Amino acid sequence: MDTTNKSLVILLSNVVVLLLAATTVHSCFPSDRATLLEFRAKLNEPYIGVFNTWKGQDCCKGWYGVSCDPNTGRVAGITLRGESEDPIFQKAKRSGLMTGSISPVICKLTRLSGIIIADWKGISGGIPSCIAKLPFLRHIDLVGNKISGVIPANIGMLLRLKVLNLADNQISGVIPPSITRLTSLAHLDLRNNNISGVIPRDIGRLKMLSRVLLSGNKISGQIPESLTRIYRLADLEISMNRLTGSIPVSFGKMSVLATLNLDGNLISGEIPGTLMTSSISNLNLSGNLITGRIPNTFGPRSYFTVLDLANNRLQGPIPASITAASFIGHLDVSHNHLCGKMPAGSPFDHLDATSFAYNTCLCGKPLGNCKK
Repeated sequence: MDTTNKSLVILLSNVVVLLLAATTVHSCFPSDRATLLEFRAKLNEPYIGVFNTWKGQDCCKGWYGVSCDPNTGRVAGITLRGESEDPIFQKAKRSGLMTGSISPVICKLTRLSGIIIADWKGISGGIPSCIAKLPFLRHIDLVGNKISGVIPANIGMLLRLKVLNLADNQISGVIPPSITRLTSLAHLDLRNNNISGVIPRDIGRLKMLSRVLLSGNKISGQIPESLTRIYRLADLEISMNRLTGSIPVSFGKMSVLATLNLDGNLISGEIPGTLMTSSISNLNLSGNLITGRIPNTFGPRSYFTVLDLANNRLQGPIPASITAASFIGHLDVSHNHLCGKMPAGSPFDHLDATSFAYNTCLCGKPLGNCKK
């Protein structure tokens, strides 16, 4: 092939590349646009006007809260937050209030990777069960509404899901057993609903979880031991439920667990000594049925911003080793059956008497002097 022909081939190749680039889709699919309008028809937001921009043929350009894949033109995300610093909210000088429901028509948007419809306070109805069939979903955030009904039983089909936030709604039913198939899940927040039943025993299969927030429900049964095998888990909050049984000893062996809030349950047994020298810095076990003594296992590794053991059935003295802790910011052991002389030194030099009130016979600073 001579030089002229080679140059011609290169030129034609470049033209083909340019033509392909020029055909990159920038406008939305007409079917997706129609679906969005159907979805919007089931919602009412009279104050901010977030849907005023939902007009024109191209839903990928200028439609508030809608994002598209630049290559396919398919709708990839719906992000509608009722509380935002966006100029549209700044101008209105108020947060949003939206009523209506999430229409199952949303499931026609088969390329969705994110559904964020959060903090609107008034959206009711159920979660469309068909969303479990959206294969590209990575993010579901419906926090702060009045959504009721149950979590879709087949939610475990969403193998790409990383965030599931359904907090502050009126959801009932159980945590679906299929949730333990969501092996990409990093953030699970179901706080402040009416969820009952037990935590799935094999939840420890979800090795990517860093936050499990289940407080403020009606969850019963025991704390699954498998939770302690999630090595990435940093925050575990299961407060204000109906949990029974004892605290797994292996919580104290988790390398990154920083928050363990189990307050307001029916947990019994003794406090594992390993918790006092673990990575946990926020430990709240108050309002349970815990017995035995406060473990005398504190040391230089003990660092607590919060250590709340109030309203239990603890006995014996406050252990002397507690003064060896590197830091204890807030300590509350009130409303127990503790007895004996308070250890001298930190943290007792900066705590007031209310932290130790309503015990059997504690004495010493900051309480009254011990009887001789």
